[in-house]
Amino acid sequence: MSALSVAAQDYLAIRRALGVQLIAHGRLVEDYVAHLDSRGGGPVTVQNAVDWANAAPSNSRRQAAVRMSVARGFARYLAGSDTATQIPPARMLPMPTTRSTPVVFSEAQIAELLACATRLSPPLRAASFHTLIGLMAATGLRTAEARSLDRDDIDLSAGTLVVRCSKFGKSRQIPLHPSTTTALAAYLRRRARLCPRPVSDALLITPSGDRMHTLSQTFKPLLREAGITVPAGRRAPRLHDLRHTFAVATLRDWHRAGLDVQRRLPALSAYLGHVNPAHTYWYLQAVPELMAVLADRLDDTAQEQR
Repeated sequence: MSALSVAAQDYLAIRRALGVQLIAHGRLVEDYVAHLDSRGGGPVTVQNAVDWANAAPSNSRRQAAVRMSVARGFARYLAGSDTATQIPPARMLPMPTTRSTPVVFSEAQIAELLACATRLSPPLRAASFHTLIGLMAATGLRTAEARSLDRDDIDLSAGTLVVRCSKFGKSRQIPLHPSTTTALAAYLRRRARLCPRPVSDALLITPSGDRMHTLSQTFKPLLREAGITVPAGRRAPRLHDLRHTFAVATLRDWHRAGLDVQRRLPALSAYLGHVNPAHTYWYLQAVPELMAVLADRLDDTAQEQR
């Protein structure tokens, strides 16, 4: 193992000890170190950080900005022991200010995805993926949050779920709809029959009893089987879009019910685990479906005032 690899493991271990999971971040740090080692090793410089950041497989400005942030954080750590380390400036390859319009699944599309999931094999894989899709659609959890749930994070009697050390190291407790609690209880009973002694503490497990993984590799074929596509030029749907769908459906239903959405938005922001409420407000201007509902509501208000 190279000196940079050892330093990377120490860096990640220190940050994880502070309560940060660093799952995707950790993989990127390791990829950056492998990039440096393949070119003769360190030190970290502004130029090799830029070269690695711009080599993002997706070739997107957003991913390049994420990679540069990873390289910058690792460089700050190394600079404490290696004076040859260069720390990239904070505004180099900044995060783009625009965000892609999220994909919003219809109720019929979610129902079809759930039906397709039940046809997966073996049975426990089908049950786990069916529950994953339903849970994300019903709660707006991030994909990593749903995957990271442990069995003890669900309290069926209280109808609550605890999300631990999520994005930015935050934890939160959220209430579950009774139908969601019932579905989780049914999954746990089936899980107990199919895998009485799982090797993981995870809530959602594979047939071998491990925590679920390679979720996107399973979700993409389900999208094709369900016949779900997007117009040319739009980003392909992801599991994470179930979170977007939950947020948009909640806001849409509030508007249709004539409720004071502005007063309720902070509650939705807390439920979703948004550190900045602006991330929740973004849905109001980013989703055409919501804009249509807003237009209808304004039209109704105008007619009432005539």
